[in-house]
Amino acid sequence: MKITDIKATTVTVPLEAPLRHSNGVHWGRFVRTIVEVETDEGIIGLGEMGGGGESAEIAFEALKSYLVGHDPFCLEELKWKIANPTASLYNNRTQLLAAIEFACIDIIGKKLGVPAYQLLGGKIRDEVSFASYVFFRYPNEETGQGEVRTIEQVIEHVRDLKKKYGFTSHKLKGGVFHPDYELKVYKKLAERFPKDNLRYDPNAILSVEQSVKFAKAIEGLNNDYLEDPTWGLNGMRKVREKTYLSLATNTVVVNFEQLSQNILNPAVDVILLDTTFWGGIRPCIKAANICEAFQYGVAVHSSGELGIQLATMLHLGAVLPNMPFAIDAHYHQLQDDIIIGGKMEYVDGKIKVPTKPGLGVELDREKLEKYADLYKKLGGYPYDRDPYRKDWYPLLPNTEDKWADENKVK
Repeated sequence: MKITDIKATTVTVPLEAPLRHSNGVHWGRFVRTIVEVETDEGIIGLGEMGGGGESAEIAFEALKSYLVGHDPFCLEELKWKIANPTASLYNNRTQLLAAIEFACIDIIGKKLGVPAYQLLGGKIRDEVSFASYVFFRYPNEETGQGEVRTIEQVIEHVRDLKKKYGFTSHKLKGGVFHPDYELKVYKKLAERFPKDNLRYDPNAILSVEQSVKFAKAIEGLNNDYLEDPTWGLNGMRKVREKTYLSLATNTVVVNFEQLSQNILNPAVDVILLDTTFWGGIRPCIKAANICEAFQYGVAVHSSGELGIQLATMLHLGAVLPNMPFAIDAHYHQLQDDIIIGGKMEYVDGKIKVPTKPGLGVELDREKLEKYADLYKKLGGYPYDRDPYRKDWYPLLPNTEDKWADENKVK
């Protein structure tokens, strides 16, 4: 079997409301690039990458000269053809590689008639647990609904998520307001939902000192871990020395060089693997195997997935033994998806692992065209800007005049 073509289509899919984070805002929608890898046997594999637009489509088009004629079964060769680590200093293709790898695994599974997890060692769980992803949110531009800003709005939002999806673990995405206010929010969540697990992620915006203060204040709560409170391996190490909380990251350990440094001189206890950031499903499994050998826990990070990447997260979660935590997903924030059947269903905070051949999902061509047209109409948006805070930008660590005002809607 040989690859004959690669097609990339950028889409934008609406969110329930704009999602606020320490570095900016998701502007009421996610932008994703959907990749289709075609073969001479008529099998088409699906991949997905965050962001996109014309530049992403051009980047995938450029990979045709590398990959037309390539056997999709040769996944290790695929890596070296397009993401040689030395060459990648000049043409960083890790996320491109991930999307192509997803598609090749999809092709292999379809060819052999087996789901992707069978190619990855076999599943040890039939469904994967998810944490709610609780963002501070601006109101929806069209409806005026969906704001999450006050403590009671956060509590009501989590209550709704529990009722609708069954979540029992909750991740508060912080770094928007002053940490003293977000600490009040977090403590109130622990008070109102005493049986549920909690985690806090300010996207590395806090100083070491602020991080230690926050960690000390929550040590008695029902925490999964404290995620990326501050920036850098050394910053995380300094926080870890002063708290017994487990620290987690998806920012400072995202490749094997960083993982080796973390093992030699520990700064982080839980590695949040991302099938895009690490360059595919297989590198995540390799990293998880190393973590298992050195007694590090793992979970799965979310980078704003639609159904194709969600499927890769489910297959990864199905095969990892050292994954004691519910995984992350923005997925419940979406209004729609581009796969046949629409959004996958949560039951009791879990999603079933797809069992059809390959990744187990197929494109809804009408939805793909609809959201490709919407992207052409709306375009992209800068991840690191807030459309309602003119001239604002974040600092690491943040300073007093950079925090949002919890008393203002916009």
